[in-house]
Amino acid sequence: MSFLTTLILLFFFICSPSAAILLNKLLLPTPITGPESLAFDRNGEGPYVSSSDGRIFKYMATGPRNGSFVEYGYSSPMRNKTICDGLSDFSDIQATICGRPLGLGFNHQTNVLYVTDAYFGLVSIGPNGGAPTRLVTGVRGTPFRFLDALDVDPETGIVYFAQSSKNFQLRNYIALFNSNDSSGSLYRYDPRTNQTTELLSDLAFPAGVAASNDGSFVLVTEFLGRRIQRFWLKGPRANTSDIFAQLTGSPDNIKRNPRNEFWVAVNNLLGPPPPPLPPILPSAVRINDLGITSQVMLLADEFVTQPVSEVHEFNGTLYGGSLFTSYAAVFTTP
Repeated sequence: MSFLTTLILLFFFICSPSAAILLNKLLLPTPITGPESLAFDRNGEGPYVSSSDGRIFKYMATGPRNGSFVEYGYSSPMRNKTICDGLSDFSDIQATICGRPLGLGFNHQTNVLYVTDAYFGLVSIGPNGGAPTRLVTGVRGTPFRFLDALDVDPETGIVYFAQSSKNFQLRNYIALFNSNDSSGSLYRYDPRTNQTTELLSDLAFPAGVAASNDGSFVLVTEFLGRRIQRFWLKGPRANTSDIFAQLTGSPDNIKRNPRNEFWVAVNNLLGPPPPPLPPILPSAVRINDLGITSQVMLLADEFVTQPVSEVHEFNGTLYGGSLFTSYAAVFTTP
């Protein structure tokens, strides 16, 4: 038995994993894929999802479009509908025109949607949807290479976001997976001052960001580092960082729930390195505010052989997204 297999079995034994129960699949318009991130607005409507052709879609639970996704906005200021609509492959060079939105998060006080686009930086979309406003495209004169996740502090409206790598772009993700790259960073953007500050650097593929409910700290996942770091924002440890949790798998997005717990999308890569991806074991991991894992759910029925990118709890229901599927999953625990 390999060391990796032993480690994964030990992880499952300790955490007593359960299998999630699939309730529904929310299908994107064909042939669009990649609802990598999800968000709900201040009215509880959604989910809103990012997609492979550069648009953000809103799921309609009521009205004449009930049960379908409709276009809400987009993240590229130079997007061309003729070229971009229906683009299903995020690695295509057209993504540098069409954009590739990844992280989503609403400011629930203003209902402004913030988006990290892998190619166009941090943008915002007004409360009525539509065209983006570019907010941050780089720092200290250096353009961003690959923005990924974000979160919005529910009290202050400050946006925390991650650059996954200074050396690789999204379309080079296989090379990034096979690298020892640790050029990622965690940033803070204050919409009141338009100031951007680097909080952490030298991160190994940061892929998820979540602020605590009380604003005392912000978490950032490291996909290649298989861990979650915590940066303290308040208190005696302000402006310092520590290891919040060490994981056996690779963590992607992380989202807080109303109880100040955090859902982490984790993928255990089983087998040799890509191309394009080895067999995986996708799971949803719930961690409390002390960094202790309290629940592990296997997501094999929801994502089969595809990696899960995000698990988002809203009104007691869990939603899952993936960079590669044509749907967002709705599921619950047994």
